[in-house]
Amino acid sequence: MIPVRCFTCGKVIGSLWEEYSRRVREGESPEKVLDDLGVERYCCRRMLLSHVKLIDKFSPYG
Repeated sequence: MIPVRCFTCGKVIGSLWEEYSRRVREGESPEKVLDDLGVERYCCRRMLLSHVKLIDKFSPYG
């Protein structure tokens, strides 16, 4: 699950995850997508760039 807010600055980023992942999956550059979504701070960018969907990996064990 993507965090609702950036751990460093507190900006709400959870609502951007669906749009970001869809556009990157379709082949757009992550840099361009983040720029279009208005994510300018490097702390917020790393939250989206480095996110790994662990729920899919751990759900069979729950």
